[in-house]
Amino acid sequence: MITLRELTKRYGETVAVDGLTLDIKGGQVTGFLGPNGAGKSTTMRMILGLDHPSGGEALIDGRPYSSIRHPIREVGALLDAKALHPARSARSHLVAQARSNGVPLRRVDEVLEMVGLTKVARRPAGAFSLGMYQRLGVAGALLGDPRVLIFDEPVNGLDPDGVRWVRELVRSLAAEGRTVFLSSHLMSEMQLTADQLVVIGRGKLLADTSMADLLASSSLSSVRVRTPDAADLRTLIDHLLRDGGVHVESPAADELVVKGHSAEQVGDLANRLGLRLHELRTVSASLEQVYMELTAQSVEYETGTGGTAFGGTGSEEPEGEGA
Repeated sequence: MITLRELTKRYGETVAVDGLTLDIKGGQVTGFLGPNGAGKSTTMRMILGLDHPSGGEALIDGRPYSSIRHPIREVGALLDAKALHPARSARSHLVAQARSNGVPLRRVDEVLEMVGLTKVARRPAGAFSLGMYQRLGVAGALLGDPRVLIFDEPVNGLDPDGVRWVRELVRSLAAEGRTVFLSSHLMSEMQLTADQLVVIGRGKLLADTSMADLLASSSLSSVRVRTPDAADLRTLIDHLLRDGGVHVESPAADELVVKGHSAEQVGDLANRLGLRLHELRTVSASLEQVYMELTAQSVEYETGTGGTAFGGTGSEEPEGEGA
């Protein structure tokens, strides 16, 4: 388990991470989301001892990373897939890591096969594509067969087959009881992958909840009803629930869209009057929609709305972006 307690990082007057308190548990994939500049990469670097906290602490199974004698045997991490010497082969890179951490060399060939790099294992890494770098980075994270895994944008540069492979891999690792902490900007993929979600904005915690609960709680979710008795059902809902924060729309004569009420509640109301229902279903918001709603006030670089792609009154382009 990864434990954060009031974890804080300041750079001068800038607060990059602001008092994060989390328990990232084993047996599930925990997705880590936030706009550029939210503090995701800084948080991961502090967990791994690469950045020193200005306050609070980050612990792995109750210990700081710096106290772990053979780190890759307990914590596997992929933060920057290209952080290796380009003249080294993939195999040489992994052999150096294995020897420095007491990992049997046979494990090197095992992880190369797992990530699909066996045929190019002796090729200089400098000739690799971004997707191949990512696969090598995953191999390095898996090398020590660790119980805790941290991945920062692991699907960057991968083709659709590679993206699906990463998804299946991290879910299988979590199913074995391991702690998997994963950041990504691909909302559709995160929705398919993560069980739990941590969302931060401007260094502050915005949400720490299950994927199911986050989607269900969104004001963008609704109940779609198709019934020949739509007018009667709407009258009933308006009469009984007019003070309950329920909003009803009628896109067609035989349809209702109900927000603020569950499908079960709508069905029970219809049953009370014996109204006919031809369709009753919940339409959940996508993770992208919920994320945009949740982080609307935490975006570091806001684009202008009055200009065009080639000029106008859009906002000035920033010099760089951070994660």
